[in-house]
Amino acid sequence: MPTAAPANPHIATIDRWLSDFLDRHAPAGVLRDATRYAVLGTGKRIRPTLVIESCLACGGSIEATLPAAGAIEMVHAFSLVHDDLPAMDDDDLRRGLPTTHAKFGEAMGILAGDALMTFAFAALADVRPTDRAAALARILTQATSDMIAGQVLDTIDDHGGGDDTFQSRTPLQRVQEIHAKKTGALLRAACLMGGVCAGLTEPHPQLTALTQYADAIGLMFQIVDDLLDVEQSHEHTGKRTGKDAKAGKLTYPGILGVDAARAEVGRLEREALDALAPFGAPGAKLGEMARSLARRTH
Repeated sequence: MPTAAPANPHIATIDRWLSDFLDRHAPAGVLRDATRYAVLGTGKRIRPTLVIESCLACGGSIEATLPAAGAIEMVHAFSLVHDDLPAMDDDDLRRGLPTTHAKFGEAMGILAGDALMTFAFAALADVRPTDRAAALARILTQATSDMIAGQVLDTIDDHGGGDDTFQSRTPLQRVQEIHAKKTGALLRAACLMGGVCAGLTEPHPQLTALTQYADAIGLMFQIVDDLLDVEQSHEHTGKRTGKDAKAGKLTYPGILGVDAARAEVGRLEREALDALAPFGAPGAKLGEMARSLARRTH
């Protein structure tokens, strides 16, 4: 029986920062309402929490992370809003509530996603020193580009498209590449941005360790997502389930089977925990997050 995930002590701080930022930057009216709806209220705040805990593990402070934490959550929210659109996954339910386009209309869903991605980089513009702002922007830009590339691969793979090199790979190799980009890129960016907020610069062994940790939990996160889509009801997860199989998407349970997919989750959890060895006690919260993500049920 999975244990309940520990309460996230950072959610209130992250949400307060996001709410204040959107009040200052989003034009009053329906766009502000739609962006607030897309970002606030029900998210687990995994990515901004990774920014914070990675920074703390490297000796930094929570206050130093908030623009970066808010920025990556806005990019994540933009990706979900667009992913739910009729032209993409065509979902009308997320986190147990109507998706943004289902509530505000398709046009406003597109525009709210566009605005959130723009706001994310505006949040980083005022970070000081300026070289830190530039480093954070480079990391988030690369991760956003990789995330979009992963979504493209996922979309064309559904339709048998893509270049010959991608299609010549085994199903397992294809799904690994899709997940490393579509899901893993932002999780990796979150950890690296936390290290940068603590004042680290490349090359630094702690940034290398954070990358190893993030790559393990990124793939693990998506395998668990695939398992939830197979094993849980939409009432439990807060979104439609069983849709990946219906859409013919490549998934770990579909390729390896449920038992082997679960074994891979365990292997990646151990890999993530091993990567945290250089941090000692300050990395304990990151270890708790890895264990919680491996056992999540929604």
